Amino acid sequence: MVTPRTYNWRMLLQFCSELFIRAGISKQDADIIAGSLVEADLRGVDSHGVVRMPIYLKRVEKAMINPHAEMKLDMDLGHMCLLDGSNHFGAVIGQRALELSVERAKKHGISLIGVKHSNHFGTGAFYVQQATAENLALIVMSNASQTMPPTGGIRPFIGTNPIAVGVPTKHDPPYLLDMATSVVARGKIIVAAQKNEAIPEGWAVDKEGNPTTDPFAALDGAVLPLGGPKGYGISMFIDIFSGVMTGAGFGKTVNNMYENWNVPQNVGHMFIAIDIDRFMPIEQFKDRMDQYIQDIKGEPKAPGVSEIYIPGELEFYRKQKRMKEGIVLSDSLVKELSEIGTSYGIHFEEAQAGG
Repeated sequence: MVTPRTYNWRMLLQFCSELFIRAGISKQDADIIAGSLVEADLRGVDSHGVVRMPIYLKRVEKAMINPHAEMKLDMDLGHMCLLDGSNHFGAVIGQRALELSVERAKKHGISLIGVKHSNHFGTGAFYVQQATAENLALIVMSNASQTMPPTGGIRPFIGTNPIAVGVPTKHDPPYLLDMATSVVARGKIIVAAQKNEAIPEGWAVDKEGNPTTDPFAALDGAVLPLGGPKGYGISMFIDIFSGVMTGAGFGKTVNNMYENWNVPQNVGHMFIAIDIDRFMPIEQFKDRMDQYIQDIKGEPKAPGVSEIYIPGELEFYRKQKRMKEGIVLSDSLVKELSEIGTSYGIHFEEAQAGG
C-alpha cells in the first residue's frame, strides 16, 4: 500500500533546483524549471509536477536536451516573432516566449510568439499566471508526442496537445483554463501506473483499441480525445498552430521524451498575448470580470452543489492550502527522488514536513 508523505514546497523547490544545478544547468534556468514543476504540484496538477524530475534529468544525461543552447529569433516583426528554442529545456524556452509575449503585447497591443525546437514545457498555467499578473490576457498552446488516435483510429497519432487561457480579475481568482485535449492528461496515467492503481473506464484504450482500466495497457495503447471528434479537432488545430505553422515537429514527428533516445523532441508552442487596456481601462475590465464571475456564481445550483466554480479557482485555493500544509508525494516517487538525490550528493528527506 502506498503511504503518502508531506513535503514543504520551498524545500522541494530548493531540492529540485539544486539537482538541476548539479546536472550542469545554470542557477537561473534551474530555478525556472524547478519552479514550473513545484507550481504544478501546488496547484494539484501532480502529473506535471516533480514526478517529471527523473525524465528531465535523464534527457539531459542522454544529451537529448541541451541546457547550454542559445535561443534565437528566426523572425521578428515586433508584434510577431518565431523563437528557435535550440533544444533547451521546455520550461526555459517557454519562459523566454512568455517574456517576449508580455513585452511585445505591452508595446504593440498584441503579440504572437511561435516556438520551435522545444521540449515538454510543463503546464500552461505556469505562464498564464505571470501574464495575468501583468494585466494581460494570454492564450498558450503546445503540441506533444503521439498519445491519442484520430477519431475512428486506434493508433496514437496526435498528442494530448494542451491549451491554457488566462484573464485577469480584480478581487476574484483569475480566470484560468488549462486543459489537455484528451479525456485526461497522459501524465495522470503515468502517476496511476507508478501507484499501481486502476484508471477510470473511458480514459484510454489498449493497443488493440479496446477500453481498459489498466494504466500499463493504457500507456501501451492510447488516451482518448475529450468529447470524441471535438477533442480530436481541437488537438489537431493546436498541432497546426504549434507545429505545422512554426516549423516544429507535428503529428508523427513530435518525438516521445520517454521512448525516443535518438533525436530531440522538437515540440512547438504558440503564445498569444493581448493588452486589454487597449480595449478599455484595465480597472474597468477587471470590474466587469468580477461582475461576470459573481453573476455565474449566483446562478441556481444543481442538487448537492454548494458553489459554482470558475476555471482555475479550485487550483487557486488548492495552491494556498498546499503552501501552508505541504505537498503530498507517494512512497514510490519519494524513493525515486531520494535515489536521484543520493547520486548527486543531496539528501532528499530534508524537504520533508511542514508547509
